[in-house]
Amino acid sequence: MSLYWRIFLLNAAVLVVAVLLLFGPVTVSTPVLFGEAIVLVAGLVAMLIANAVLLRIGLAPLGRLSRAMATVDLLKPGARPQVTGQGEIAELTGTFNTMLDRLEAERATSTGRVLSALEDERQRIAQELHDEVGQTLTAVLLQIKHAADRIPEPVRADLHQAQETTRASLDEIRRIARRLRPGVLEELGLHSALRSLAAEFTTPRLSVNALITPGLPALDAATELVLYRVAQEGLTNAARHSGATRVEVHLRPEPGGGGTTLLVRDNGRGLGGAPEGAGIRGMRERVLLIGAELFVGPGPIGGTDVRLNVTALRHGGSGS
Repeated sequence: MSLYWRIFLLNAAVLVVAVLLLFGPVTVSTPVLFGEAIVLVAGLVAMLIANAVLLRIGLAPLGRLSRAMATVDLLKPGARPQVTGQGEIAELTGTFNTMLDRLEAERATSTGRVLSALEDERQRIAQELHDEVGQTLTAVLLQIKHAADRIPEPVRADLHQAQETTRASLDEIRRIARRLRPGVLEELGLHSALRSLAAEFTTPRLSVNALITPGLPALDAATELVLYRVAQEGLTNAARHSGATRVEVHLRPEPGGGGTTLLVRDNGRGLGGAPEGAGIRGMRERVLLIGAELFVGPGPIGGTDVRLNVTALRHGGSGS
């Protein structure tokens, strides 16, 4: 039965009861007596309550659908309002679920294109940094060394200082290029890339350990890149915002061979009530591309956990 007819019949039932009362034994005097007024008011209240209850029952599925619409997040796919009942509301709920499926698929496709273009741009910039800026600084470094060997001693110390500054700038450019384009991931695989990433973030104030469990299944290239980028973003957040002194990067298989888990765990102050920033949303968008699950929240003993679960369907393809 359609929503229109349900509401019509609910109100018709209340009006029919009101008309039947007019033909009943109850009469109304002129002027209205106090007892008769009480009966009329009580009848009116009873009809209003009955109408409100019946409408509440009839429109309850629409309220549930409205609440589901208000909480939908395309970065956290899978949640769908349950289709209950029959008629227009059930059809509306089913149509809404179909729309969510289409929006999630279209978002994943468009995000994939954007991230693919972003990776290509990263590689281009990294290549230019390495080939152009890096080679230019290397030439400058050699020229400074050559000049330092030929000038008098009082000026040589200044040139040695310029030489060290240039060498530090060259190292920084190489480090930026490695972050933009993880060549170690392409050349040596995910395991070595994560160990290199942990070494890169290790400082006197922050200890980073990569703990990789043996027996991991092979992953395709797209999944390896997502795992690497999530680990990189998790370490970046821990180093910049958490105040942590220790971070662990775990890569391990799920029990029973059902998947692979990446865990970045720090001992910092945690997220608190802070909203998710661009970094976490970027991780969620990447995770959508491989159909994995991402959890970002408090760890078991404080700090923050970033956990990425990859299903067995993503296994195969290139190894590590």
